Amino acid sequence: MTRRTSLKITDERQRLLDKASAIVASDQHDDPPMSDVLDAALTHLVESEENIQKVREELDPETVQQFNTSVLGLRYRTRVESRWR
Repeated sequence: MTRRTSLKITDERQRLLDKASAIVASDQHDDPPMSDVLDAALTHLVESEENIQKVREELDPETVQQFNTSVLGLRYRTRVESRWR
């Protein structure tokens, strides 16, 4: 990962941040800082990958694949694949 000093906020990234912020917020009047939203999203990604790894030997591939996302998913029951890049 390359470290950068700034994060460009495209329209799509802002839309995703707004949706994630609504999920992280404690109520409709809460406006969590972007750092909390990013921390929650990163934690969720890491924990989701760990969860898929844990259940891949216990559940059939079709069941596990129901939890695939556009970013992370199980493919052919042989590995977890990140689709981010």
